[in-house]
Amino acid sequence: MAASELYTKEARVWIPDAEDVWKSAKLLKDYKQGDKLLRLELEDGTVVEHQLDPRTMNLPHLRNPDILVGENDLTALSYLHEPAVLHNLKVRFIDSKLIYTYCGIVLVAINPYETLPIYGTDIINAYSGQNMGDMDPHIFAVAEEAYKQMARDERNQSIIVSGESGAGKTVSAKYAMRYFATVSGSESEANVEEKVLASNPIMESIGNAKTTRNDNSSRFGKYIEIGFDKRYRIIGANMRTYLLEKSRVVFQADEERNYHIFYQLCASSNLPELKVLKLVSANNFHYTKQGRSPVIDGVDDAKELINTRNAFTLLGINDSYQMGIFRVLAAILHLGNVEIKDRDSDSSIIPPNNAHLTVFCDLMGVTYQDMSHWLCHKKLITATETYIKPFPKLQAINARDALAKHIYAKLFSWIVDHVNKALHATMKQHSFIGVLDIYGFETFEINSFEQFCINYANEKLQQQFNMHVFKLEQEEYMKEEIPWTLIDFYDNQPCINLIEAKLGILDLLDEECRMPKGSDDTWAQKLYNTHLNKCDLFQKPRLSNRAFIIQHFADKVEYQCEGFLEKNKDTVYEEQIHVLKLSKFELLVELFQDEEQSVSPTEAQTGARTRLSVKPLKARATQSSREHKKTVGHQFRNSLQLLMETLNATTPHYVRCIKPNDYKYPFTFDPRRAVQQLRACGVLETIRISAAGFPSRWTYQEFFSRYRVLMKQKDVLSDRKLTCRNVLEKLIKDKDKYQFGKTKIFFRAGQVAYLEKLRADKLRAACIRIQKTIRCWLLRKKYLRMRSAAITIQRHVRGYQARCLAKFLRRTRAAITIQKFQRMYVARQRYRRMQDASLIIQCMLRGYVARQKYQQMVREHKAVIIQKMVRGWLARQWYKRSLEAIVYLQCCVRRMRAKRELKKLKIEARSVEHYKKLNIGMENKIMQLQRKVDEQHKDNKNLHDRLTNLENTYSSESEKLRNEVDRLRGTEEEARVNSNRITSLLEELAKLKKELEETQREKKTIEEYADKYKVETEQLVSELKEQNTLLKTEKEDLNRLILEQAQEMKEKMEKALVEETKQIECELNEERSRYQNLLTEHLHLEARYEDLKEEMTLTMVIPKPGHRRTDSTHSSNESEYTYNSEFAEREEEASRGPEDVPKAPLDMSLFLKLQKRVTELEQDKQSLQNELDRKEEQIHRIKATEEEQRNRARGAELEYESLKRQELESENKKLKNDLNELRKVLSEKPTAAISAPGSPAYKVLLDQLNASNEELEVRKEEVLILRSQLVSQKEAMQHKEDKETMTEAMFYAEDLQKMKDSGEITQAYLGLKEVNRSPPKDYHELNEDGELWMVYEGLKETNRLLESQLQSQRKGYENEAEVLRGELQSLKEENNRQQQLLAQNLQLPPEARIEASLQHEITRLTNENLDLMEQLEKQDKTVRKLKKQLKLFAKKIGEMGVFNQVENVSPGQIVDEPIRPVNIPRKEKDFQGMFEYKKDDEVKLVKNLILELKPRGVAVNLIPGLPAYILFMCLRHADYLNDDQKVRSLLTSTINGIKKILKKRGDDFETVSFWLSNTCRFLHCLKQYSGEEGFMKHNTTRQNEHCLTNFDLAEYRQVLSDLAIQIYQQLVKVMDSILQPMIVSGMLEHETIQGVSGVKPTGLRKRTSSIADEGTYTLDSILRQLSAFHSTMCQHGMDPELIKQVVKQMFYIIGAVTLNNLLLRKDMCSWSKGMNIRYNVSQLEEWLRDKNLMTSGAKETLEPLIQAAQLLQVKKKTDEDAEAICSMCNALSTAQIVKVLNLYTPVNEFEERVSVTFIRTIQIRLRDRKESPQLLMDSKQIFPVTFPFNPSSLSLETIQIPTSLNLGFLTRV
Repeated sequence: MAASELYTKEARVWIPDAEDVWKSAKLLKDYKQGDKLLRLELEDGTVVEHQLDPRTMNLPHLRNPDILVGENDLTALSYLHEPAVLHNLKVRFIDSKLIYTYCGIVLVAINPYETLPIYGTDIINAYSGQNMGDMDPHIFAVAEEAYKQMARDERNQSIIVSGESGAGKTVSAKYAMRYFATVSGSESEANVEEKVLASNPIMESIGNAKTTRNDNSSRFGKYIEIGFDKRYRIIGANMRTYLLEKSRVVFQADEERNYHIFYQLCASSNLPELKVLKLVSANNFHYTKQGRSPVIDGVDDAKELINTRNAFTLLGINDSYQMGIFRVLAAILHLGNVEIKDRDSDSSIIPPNNAHLTVFCDLMGVTYQDMSHWLCHKKLITATETYIKPFPKLQAINARDALAKHIYAKLFSWIVDHVNKALHATMKQHSFIGVLDIYGFETFEINSFEQFCINYANEKLQQQFNMHVFKLEQEEYMKEEIPWTLIDFYDNQPCINLIEAKLGILDLLDEECRMPKGSDDTWAQKLYNTHLNKCDLFQKPRLSNRAFIIQHFADKVEYQCEGFLEKNKDTVYEEQIHVLKLSKFELLVELFQDEEQSVSPTEAQTGARTRLSVKPLKARATQSSREHKKTVGHQFRNSLQLLMETLNATTPHYVRCIKPNDYKYPFTFDPRRAVQQLRACGVLETIRISAAGFPSRWTYQEFFSRYRVLMKQKDVLSDRKLTCRNVLEKLIKDKDKYQFGKTKIFFRAGQVAYLEKLRADKLRAACIRIQKTIRCWLLRKKYLRMRSAAITIQRHVRGYQARCLAKFLRRTRAAITIQKFQRMYVARQRYRRMQDASLIIQCMLRGYVARQKYQQMVREHKAVIIQKMVRGWLARQWYKRSLEAIVYLQCCVRRMRAKRELKKLKIEARSVEHYKKLNIGMENKIMQLQRKVDEQHKDNKNLHDRLTNLENTYSSESEKLRNEVDRLRGTEEEARVNSNRITSLLEELAKLKKELEETQREKKTIEEYADKYKVETEQLVSELKEQNTLLKTEKEDLNRLILEQAQEMKEKMEKALVEETKQIECELNEERSRYQNLLTEHLHLEARYEDLKEEMTLTMVIPKPGHRRTDSTHSSNESEYTYNSEFAEREEEASRGPEDVPKAPLDMSLFLKLQKRVTELEQDKQSLQNELDRKEEQIHRIKATEEEQRNRARGAELEYESLKRQELESENKKLKNDLNELRKVLSEKPTAAISAPGSPAYKVLLDQLNASNEELEVRKEEVLILRSQLVSQKEAMQHKEDKETMTEAMFYAEDLQKMKDSGEITQAYLGLKEVNRSPPKDYHELNEDGELWMVYEGLKETNRLLESQLQSQRKGYENEAEVLRGELQSLKEENNRQQQLLAQNLQLPPEARIEASLQHEITRLTNENLDLMEQLEKQDKTVRKLKKQLKLFAKKIGEMGVFNQVENVSPGQIVDEPIRPVNIPRKEKDFQGMFEYKKDDEVKLVKNLILELKPRGVAVNLIPGLPAYILFMCLRHADYLNDDQKVRSLLTSTINGIKKILKKRGDDFETVSFWLSNTCRFLHCLKQYSGEEGFMKHNTTRQNEHCLTNFDLAEYRQVLSDLAIQIYQQLVKVMDSILQPMIVSGMLEHETIQGVSGVKPTGLRKRTSSIADEGTYTLDSILRQLSAFHSTMCQHGMDPELIKQVVKQMFYIIGAVTLNNLLLRKDMCSWSKGMNIRYNVSQLEEWLRDKNLMTSGAKETLEPLIQAAQLLQVKKKTDEDAEAICSMCNALSTAQIVKVLNLYTPVNEFEERVSVTFIRTIQIRLRDRKESPQLLMDSKQIFPVTFPFNPSSLSLETIQIPTSLNLGFLTRV
């Protein structure tokens, strides 16, 4: 394909960039051959010219189409090069928040520096069992692939995790191990998977540290082998470590820390158990403060130490060993603080009594003198003499640090050994998966020995990686029969040879270490002489003679030679080690006990640590010391070689961790750092190898579906392979660009992009043609409509114009006539208006003049008044100002005088004597004055508050007081006038007569005034009446408003009641679900116990032949279905296990648990036996007195109880009367709180009283129910007492009856059953006289009696304890209720408080009344029961008398009267709906009816539920015989038989469905024929006659209900296992609507390890399976309501699994896939309608899936779209909505991606939602199931047993 075809205008390319590495640009014109410049436009609009390389003329890399951006697999890109890889990773990481991406077989993991919710158990379950290419990339997918290959290929696996420090290697390895622990589980109870995970916090604390790049950087490499058994469950693990960074113990760079464990100990130094370590803050220790960063943000070191200690405990390292470890670590810290000083230039000394050295010696158990001496001296040994030479200060400090590193390395190795011991498998390992967490390629400014070893290890791993990738590529080509051409790839073997070959770098380093005067400089010269100019990969720096450069596969690295020899030798002086070996500290001695042992290469594998050379300076080279003096480099090379051998023997899986930036910013991508790591970790090499061959690979069907648009109809053939071949030959002329394989088409790089371009051009041309045709058709239709409309409009307009003209002519003629008369009328009207206007104007003008004159007079009068007031106000103001000025002048004068006085006082105050006088007692006075001031402030505040209240009071009464004051003033004035006139009146007495006439005149005036006042009063009364009428109207309005409010309140209460009802229903469902989950766990534990017992039985050694005694109470003919005997055997075997099998390889933890359980049971048995003896003694003592007192007390008690009952009834009636009177009083006399009978407060009070009355009635009903239960228990106890005087056999039967009534059914609920005791039939032949048989029978009866007494006493004790616990619980509840009531009452107002107290008192009296009534009812029931028993005994005595009379009849009389039989015959011959069977036939009944019954034949040929009917009819016969043992045995055998068949055939849907239906039918029969009125409503008269008469099996109904729940859950699991393989294929992958969903050009290559598809499922497959389920359940006669619940559960599974896969598969999130999902859902709804199951709630379970499909199809651009999405997706969580939007992927170029801004808008709108953060739905959730009562209309007497069931031993009765 020519470049001119690809490099056309608008084509997008990548050009290099210094900052972003690569930038995107597009061509502004077509490229022509020979052009040296390309004119490009960048994304920001900048136009640049790109200069081509004149030598190579290489064009820039082409950019992939947008449709390929964001692919899960980098090898799926059409153009495979560095910028494409970088851009794809950036888009996934930044835009889609996806951190995992495949690159062929490599998983690229980018550290998000943020906690993501993608590692939960739900995600693990979603990836479990999936193929690697089917789900989005994830570390769990790699782990699942490794686990799957191990199980399928039976080959060990390895997961190699590598990357830079801070890239997330440790976290990735941790999640991989968590996945294995979750999906596999462990074989034993020891929980090995928890121990494997617990090793992580230990290794992180002692091997991880904070660096400048990572807060939790692993400073060592580790390889963990997780062992599995034959069933691929975890049984153990083993850890190997590599190259621990010991130098960190004594030195840390800035912003770095030492190992975490040191800071954890320092942070927890205040703990009591750590006081002995004498630790302080980390800033006080030299080894922990050098980095000046002792704290990590967000990490609590004290809490981390707790986690570390818990992990130690879980791995079996006890507290004493832990304290030993902490002592060693604390000693290392104290050793670092030991101060060494110069004695002279050649020697040093430690000051005496150094505190830190003293603590070090105390902790390590060594002597102070020895340690202080050898820290500053060394021993030199020659052939003849031994010298002790002192150290200089610097050398002594180095020796101290070397000792600290050596101790820490030993401790590290010891901990690793003990971790391996704890993780060691107890059984043979079948296979393993190794997880390698190792350092990636490193290059720093200064690179030393550690970086050299790390990069050497990465060279080896890269070589293995390249070979594996090359091998996989070759296998793929050979599998598809593609011609194999050799692909050139980088081989780093020369670099490895440079390092490890003979005379290589490591060899020369070891040789130099053996030289007496070897140094780094001489070693560097040897390197230059050996390799410089001889090896292209070795170079020398220009400006240094102590460094060298190696060209690694990733980059050139310059290594500084300084320190290489010292680090390689890792010398520790033997004298110091010898001092430590003499320690009294046992752990320290254990650390150094193997110091002298040699280490072989094979031991390095298991030891998992790096050995140190411990030797004296210039020591002799003996054979053992030479073995011991292996250098670090030599040991590392050996361990690396073993690692490579292990990896080569396994199937590797690669995880490459990438660090996106150096600043630990979340979701921030630095392209330069990413490119460096991609080059270093081999990802780009994988891309290069893939690009060199055929990277894009399509199946023929995928290619045909995608590029069908490029084919013509004649090109389409029936053979897809031939069709694709013909089309490709036409489209791509160069045949080297593609190859045809057996199942796939292989394309060179760029060919898929070219095909996409052709496809897009073809679709674009087709779209243009369609648009052209449609637009032409639309415009022509528009033109024709417009033409027709124009003609119609013209016709109507012309007619309208003609009509308008004629109308105009008629109107013109009429207008002339009208005008004539109109003009005359107008002229006359104008004249009249003018005349009227003149008159009006005259009137108005005259009136105006008069008013103006009057207003002028009023203004003058008002002005005079205003002048008067203003002048008075001005005068007063002048007076006030004058007064204020005078006061001010006075103040100024006084201030001046005060200043003068102050000045004098200041002069006096300067003198010391005066100052002392003034200060005498001044301080106390100031305090007193301050206190007084505070008190005055408080008083002022109180006065201010009172004043405020008074002002408010005054303001409210001001008007009233003002009127009163006016009246009083008038009165006072009159009194004053009268007092002054007293004297004058005496003088003027004479004058009064003269004034009499004047007074009379005044009287007349007053009378006139009175008449006037009367009139005014009448008028006022009328006004008041009107106001009264208005007030009445307002009152009616208020009453109506009150009624409306009451109605609203009622509606609110009803709504609240409905909501509360819904809430209660939800709580009920939750409680039911919780109960059913607990039941499931219980059943799992039972099954687990069964499995463990079987495994123990298989692992136990067969005992030697011999006689073993058996308990005589055990029957030799024991039933194989009885659970109790199995339980006894388990306990017996567990208790005698240590005796019989002392050497069996048992699980010790399980054995100890069982032994502990047996001991507890024996103790319980002994305590019960002692309690039984004590009770028997008490019974014997009081037995005589009770018999005498019982008869006398019974009559008095009955009489007393009768009187008490009457008294309580009268009290109850009195209480009701009080309530009625109280209601009446409250309604007649409303208080302030109850304003009117219709007020809300009044209604609330009445409702409360009515509620208390109703509660009283409910309590009475509850009493009646409880009364019946208590009476039944009382009857059982009384029955037992009455039967004590009978024979022993009768006593035994009645005792069993008592046991049944008081709790034996609870044992059946727990699965424990009685042992069938049937005596052997051949024991009569043991001897002639049968004496042995009689003795044996006697012993058996004695043991049975003792056992029954023990059981009865135990049940009595348990009942008493249960009663006491119930009373205690009730007292607690009562106490809590009282406290709640008290708290509520205190919050209420006084009126409501009184009312609440009254209601509480009523409730208390009611409860007391009910308790007394219960006691009375018990006594009544006792009397009735005794009467009934008396009648029964009388009847039995009569029958026995008749029987004796018959026996006494002579034989002759029997012959004479043959018609009269001995036994009483039955009155009717009709069948009674029962089946009779013998006790010995019970085993055959269970075997034929349950264990060997084939559900298919029964379901097709017989009536539904036949086994349930047969079992119930057998049960009826046992009830008819009043044989409680037979009833119990039949029920327990039935339950255990059903459990056994479900355990045996639990994976068969027909079997599980059949027994679920029959169990429910059996349960319904027990309810229908129980005799309870609630279940007998739908029975016929005949069915009521079939009710059970002697036994109440209510508790057995609960047992059967639990069994039905178990079967239902098993049914759901079976359906889940059948549907799971179909759901994803049928609901998501299959294209139900052909042509809508085009295959996206991913070209994703399935892994060679993926399991081959077993066939493609479609939606029709799911519907057929659902129909099969439904028809099977209907044939088995399952209840319709139960079928609805099963269907709802099935649809929930379908919806949850489909949605979960949609959320984890980017390729499924597209518009067309949403269309397919909605169509599939509609088909499921149609199926529901066909089966009449729309009311089952199944459709609602699909709502999240429906909304997810709608979300894929709606518009996703504007804010309105965001609002619509938020309102539409109410069934999806915020995380699910955001995940779908992030995963949305266009299938065609015409679709658009969802912008990041839009997703953020969605998140902002949904941030207030309160919901679970869980991403996936719980597909394993099982809805709580209920079993509604469904009575049968079938009569029992009509049921017959088919012969095919082999139940001939049953007889119809």
